[in-house]
Amino acid sequence: MDTRDDKTLIESILAGDQGDFALLLARYQKLVVHLVARMIPRASDREDLCQEIFLRIYRSLGEFEHKSKLSTWVATVAHNTCINYLQKKRLPLYEDLAGPESDENAEASRRLEWVPAAEASPLEHVEARDLRATLQREIDALPLTFRAILTLFHLEEMSYSEIAEVTALPEGTVKSYLFRARRLLRDRLAAQYPVEA
Repeated sequence: MDTRDDKTLIESILAGDQGDFALLLARYQKLVVHLVARMIPRASDREDLCQEIFLRIYRSLGEFEHKSKLSTWVATVAHNTCINYLQKKRLPLYEDLAGPESDENAEASRRLEWVPAAEASPLEHVEARDLRATLQREIDALPLTFRAILTLFHLEEMSYSEIAEVTALPEGTVKSYLFRARRLLRDRLAAQYPVEA
């Protein structure tokens, strides 16, 4: 495994080493795939879009100024490419599906707990698979901005400030959207998996 830092790798790529771009691609492929999968509804378009994103990264690598982490810059390129694609297709970019917060919703979130058993039975495996599929379906049904922020925060473990840079949203808005996305997801899951009192 190549342990060179991003700056050294970029310098090598800009000097003409195409093999090092393959290393860069492997390093950030998961980030791009996660973001594209959450933002682009049609699976048939995702692979082409990922290739386009990496082509854009390759072409503009010389413009990266090392003012942020490379992962943040890569995520920004991916996010903007997805937004541009959706705008060209005239798909809705954002629908605010989250309603006002209520005490009932807050109480429901406090009741939702999951403590896995030490040994899972076959039935529990099937239920867990069903829950994962439901979770994936409900995340995909969230508004685009919510999906992107959830992905960057939970799957890519980016900070609020990094997500703000990627999405060009104020940091406070990122926090608010993350809260609302979690609440909306929780409410949808609670409706499908009611907690017995």
